[in-house]
Amino acid sequence: MELFVLGIAQDGGVPQLGCDRPCCAAARAEGRALYPSCLGVVARDTGQLLLVEATPRIEEQVAMLHRLAGLQDRGRRPVDAVLLTHAHIGHYLGLLWFGREVAATAELPAWCSPRMAAFLRSNGPWRQLVDLHELTLRECAPRAPFAPLPGLEVTAIPVPHRDEFSDTMAFRLRGPHRTVLFVPDVDAWERAPGLLEELLAGADVAYVDGTFWDGSELPDRDLAEIRHPPMTDTMQRLGAFARAHPGAVRFLHLNHTNPALRDPAIAARVAAAGFAIAQQGERQPL
Repeated sequence: MELFVLGIAQDGGVPQLGCDRPCCAAARAEGRALYPSCLGVVARDTGQLLLVEATPRIEEQVAMLHRLAGLQDRGRRPVDAVLLTHAHIGHYLGLLWFGREVAATAELPAWCSPRMAAFLRSNGPWRQLVDLHELTLRECAPRAPFAPLPGLEVTAIPVPHRDEFSDTMAFRLRGPHRTVLFVPDVDAWERAPGLLEELLAGADVAYVDGTFWDGSELPDRDLAEIRHPPMTDTMQRLGAFARAHPGAVRFLHLNHTNPALRDPAIAARVAAAGFAIAQQGERQPL
């Protein structure tokens, strides 16, 4: 069983619509694209595929997963199950591509929290996916392990975040040999004392929220409205863990303005502290 990183950017990706700063202008000129944060898992014995998040770049990301997994000719069953952390656009908008206008899937299991499931059942256009049996919503209770694929145990852990439409979950994915943590969005570690320790318990690799470097990259925005723990804060809190497990804590969900995406000095500082910036297409055995 293997896990692949299919995207490392914040919801809008890189380049981001409406951004004419050098960070996105250069990406457009170079034809470089970073997709919203997303994981894929392949069970080699069955060929089954799990998609963790359904982003607006779902077609490119599922195609990447097929290529990395060495699979093809999947037709209207592009993946076998989906996990959803919460209802912000970079994490669930891609569900629409499973609908009648595109893939028209049949009873595709989509795992999410009860509140997220209630939102999808009650609001269009998501409700249509359920009514037409293109998606089957599977509710996962907090801290109650479930198996979206045979041999893969997943545990949803609530995290504080802007929860306008749903609550927000982190996922701990445990395969036969290794465990990977996925927490792309969280407001602030101090809002939930003990949360970091709970999330990291038993994790061999941790993909964590790296939206902003230190917040100074967005001088014109009130970060209280878009709260995320700066990478600098997370690195300070997890310094001892990172030194003991170099490269195990890997940042993703990086905003297009985050200098860690393009400044070699900052990337070197991250690496020297025992952390890493996740790379699109990287592989983790499970």
